[in-house]
Amino acid sequence: QVQLVESGGASVQAGGSLRLSCAASIYTGKGWSMGWFRQAPGKEREGVASIYTGGGMSEYADSVKGRFTISQDNARNTVYLEMNSLKPEDTAMYYCGATPTPRWTTSLFPSQYDYWGQGTQVTVSS
Repeated sequence: QVQLVESGGASVQAGGSLRLSCAASIYTGKGWSMGWFRQAPGKEREGVASIYTGGGMSEYADSVKGRFTISQDNARNTVYLEMNSLKPEDTAMYYCGATPTPRWTTSLFPSQYDYWGQGTQVTVSS
């Protein structure tokens, strides 16, 4: 069973920064699409950022472009989400997702992911 564990969530002031980590029980260097998603109370889960772990491709939601960066460390089988200039509307539970892919692709659609972590809470105040 593939296991994903998120960490790094916290309560921060608007304008602050956080780095989220997703530790995976898979080799992230090839053959996987991984992504960060978030879900606020009363709302559906939405895609934030996605990366093809074979390298060379990433995708971001319009709402976070220029503020968030997704990256990977294959030696640690970990995917990161650097979040800068945080806004109150970024407040949500953030989830890491992963799915095997036969193609070089990224996706911000939750329905296309097979494995999920338990989430880490990000709260942005003011």
